[in-house]
Amino acid sequence: MNFLRGVMGGPSAGMQPSGAETIQKLCHRVASSTLLDDRRDAVRALKALSKKYHLEVGVQAMEHLIHVLQTDRSDSEIIGYALDTLYNIISNDLEEEEQGKHWVENLPKQVDDLGSQFTEIFIKQQENVTLLLSLVEEFDFHVRWPGVKLLTSLLKQQGPQVQQIILVSPMGVSRLMDLLADSREVIRNDGVLLLQQLTKSNAAIQKIVAFENAFERLLDIITEEGNSDGGIVVEDCLLLIQNLLKNNNSNQNFFKEGSYIQRMKPWFEVGDDNCGWSAQKVTNLHVMLQLVRVLVSPTNPPGATSSCQKAMFQCGLLQQLCTILMATGVPADILTETINTVSEVIRGCQMNQDYFASVNAPSNPPRPAIVVLLMSMVNERQPFVLRCAVLYCFQCFLYKNQKGQGEIVSTLLPSTIDATGNSVSAGQLLCGGLFSTDSLSNWCAAVALAHALQENATLKEQLLRVQLATSIGNPPVSLLQQCTNILSQGDKIDRRGSKVQTRVGLLMLLCTWLSNCSIAVTHFLHNPANIPFLTGQIAENLGEEEQLVQGLCALLLGISIYYNDNSLENYRKEKLKQLIEKRIGRENFIEKLGFISKHELYSRAAQKPQPSFSSPDHMMFDHEFTKLVKELEGVISKAIYKSSEEDKKEEEVKKTLEQHDNIVTHYKKVIREQDQELEELKQRISTLTSQNEQLQATVTQQVSQIQQHKDQYNLLKVQLGKDNQHHNSHSDTFQMNGIQTEEVSKLKEELEEWKSKHEVLQGQLGEKDSLTEKLKSSQLEVGTAEQSSQTSKSGGLELSNELHKELEMLRSQIQLQSAEISKLQMENQKLQVMNTAAEPVLGDSSATAANSLDLEQEIKELKSEVKALSEEKESLKQHLDSSRSTVAILQDEKSKLQQELAESKKEQDDLLVLLADQDQKLSALKIKLKDLGVPVEDEDDIESGDQGDEDEDGDEDEQD
Repeated sequence: MNFLRGVMGGPSAGMQPSGAETIQKLCHRVASSTLLDDRRDAVRALKALSKKYHLEVGVQAMEHLIHVLQTDRSDSEIIGYALDTLYNIISNDLEEEEQGKHWVENLPKQVDDLGSQFTEIFIKQQENVTLLLSLVEEFDFHVRWPGVKLLTSLLKQQGPQVQQIILVSPMGVSRLMDLLADSREVIRNDGVLLLQQLTKSNAAIQKIVAFENAFERLLDIITEEGNSDGGIVVEDCLLLIQNLLKNNNSNQNFFKEGSYIQRMKPWFEVGDDNCGWSAQKVTNLHVMLQLVRVLVSPTNPPGATSSCQKAMFQCGLLQQLCTILMATGVPADILTETINTVSEVIRGCQMNQDYFASVNAPSNPPRPAIVVLLMSMVNERQPFVLRCAVLYCFQCFLYKNQKGQGEIVSTLLPSTIDATGNSVSAGQLLCGGLFSTDSLSNWCAAVALAHALQENATLKEQLLRVQLATSIGNPPVSLLQQCTNILSQGDKIDRRGSKVQTRVGLLMLLCTWLSNCSIAVTHFLHNPANIPFLTGQIAENLGEEEQLVQGLCALLLGISIYYNDNSLENYRKEKLKQLIEKRIGRENFIEKLGFISKHELYSRAAQKPQPSFSSPDHMMFDHEFTKLVKELEGVISKAIYKSSEEDKKEEEVKKTLEQHDNIVTHYKKVIREQDQELEELKQRISTLTSQNEQLQATVTQQVSQIQQHKDQYNLLKVQLGKDNQHHNSHSDTFQMNGIQTEEVSKLKEELEEWKSKHEVLQGQLGEKDSLTEKLKSSQLEVGTAEQSSQTSKSGGLELSNELHKELEMLRSQIQLQSAEISKLQMENQKLQVMNTAAEPVLGDSSATAANSLDLEQEIKELKSEVKALSEEKESLKQHLDSSRSTVAILQDEKSKLQQELAESKKEQDDLLVLLADQDQKLSALKIKLKDLGVPVEDEDDIESGDQGDEDEDGDEDEQD
């Protein structure tokens, strides 16, 4: 113990041993001691020396410490000391009290190298990392916390190698995810830092962590800590979420599908009192805004970005960001980042862009947010980064937004300018910035106006109408003319800022304006001073700073040639090419044109849409303009070397292609209309086919019911014969009358059902008639679809054949039913004859009355059957007509359709004649029955007669 006291700094006699010797003795004690207490004390001493003697402890003790971790798992205290010692060896934390400042300043790289080397030694055996993962699972605080810190340090030193070992370790990532659920905040917070290092630049681990419910746990921690008002733990959680989402499309989609975007809205609920923001709150909100931007970054796939933008609008997140944007007292850096965030949330999303256009600033009177932002952009007193953010917001608002572009340009047109001057419009602010004495305002306004014209030829033509009043007494000049005037003046105007910046901005605006707009090129060439100015600028040998202007002048001159429609005789394509050949030289022109793409600032601007510049002097190129240069540089180079004959051929080819495009567009439209008509006809065919099947089922059902009625009729006839044989037996007669009365009531109920079915069939018949009229009216429209329906003719003919077969079957059924009607009529006559023969034999009045009632009921049934069969025949005829009209539609033959409709009319007339004949026959039968002495009455009379007969039967029973 005296030895240990000497090591720990206690008093001792004689010479003090050196640090290396002490460490060597302690390592020997750790390796050789059999008592756990001795080993624990030795490891504790090594821990105390590890910070001061970084190298010595690492070299001599690492192997022994790893052995302790493997063998002394049962003692948490020695494990904790060993882990702390390894952490001190591997980490780069230095104690300035124990080490001189000179050493700290001169040897930081050496310390980094030591930590990296010790880490490499430790992870060389992958079992060491697996052992460490198992120790992190221990619940004991003295083991788990040092293990988390050590693993974090290993990831900092050798991240990719340690990540790979953890990735292949069974349940390696899942074990570390349990740290987020630890109730001890120290371990949980260090677990967040560990996962930050673990998920850096490793998509596979990022996916595993995300699907281990990391988003849910981290968002819960952020909510518990108070969202943006929380401490550094909130920042760590946000950085971890940012690691999981950045450049990881799978996790972004998982985040959106899990409805986690909705949980981001409370982060931005800032109160009215915005004074006194803490530094941590500013940092937290800054990272939160960056997290929103990760989800809607322009570098993400368009589909993923669009879906996140819609979700942010639907959950109210965009509205909340706009509230911060228009609030007062918000720190400048938060306001700038909020503007950038809103920019990317609305970029390319029409719904979000429309909402942003409707946002008003809380001023009196209210002004649109766009106008307020543009006022900041053209105000030279505003911070540079804020002005860049506003420009980016304006660009994103106009990106793929023709409606917004039209609204901005309309504020410049004479018909829409506010004559009262009470309100400032966006167009007026842009013009004011374009012609101010601040070069940065000139550049920003020129780029903003160029974005209002991007890929919109209509607005380029409308902007030519804009007139500007330069001074009192002078006539107004066009906006195009004013831009060229300022461009030609060059350095004559005293401006603040870069001398080249204004000219670069105006040249980018003119190039964007004239590209793909021949009318604008004509207006530009109409000014005789423009072409000499451009050729003079290109031909001069200027300094390196002016080369950029020369390249842009060459591009503008090339656009004037390429999009020239030769409407001005003095500035035709061929003459401009000759001018370049004489004044500049083709090779020199191409060389000057190449100055643009070779410039360093051009390469920076081409990388991403957001304008990010270190200083105002570097603000030269716009991202969208770089795309235009890539598109035009090659075609202009080719156009300069083309001869007049090649130009003529090219123009002829262009005209031919335009004609072909118009023809193709016309045919596409015709085909689209024919496809729609064909779909409608197919739907009609399917509807008629289903109706045909329903009618077939109805006919089958009616045939079965007719058969049932025939069976009942035969049964009644047999019963009537038995009644005639036993007419003297009153009891049998009464019994038979009772049976017949029950059957009569049943037949009445069936008669009511047949009436209702008759009404339904009448309704269907009316629908068929209306459909027939519609088909007649549409026969002219069908003619336009003859070409596109050739492919469907074969199918239509097959369906027509099937319908014809069905019609033939229906006709045969009608003929059979007609034969049954005639048969029933013959049987009715026979019954009447039997009735007349049975009257003198039947002496009893009650029996005679009952028989007459039976005969009347049978006659009524026969009439109803005849009527039902006639209705069925009529409905089948109507179905035949509709089927024929359907076949005519499919065959698309107008003459055949008219012929079939005429035949249908003729058949309908025949049906009416048949019905009239049947009505005459029924009336003749009634007359005959009356002549025979059988009373024929209506239904109401029959019911009253039945009631009277029942009363008479009751009286006779009383007399008996």
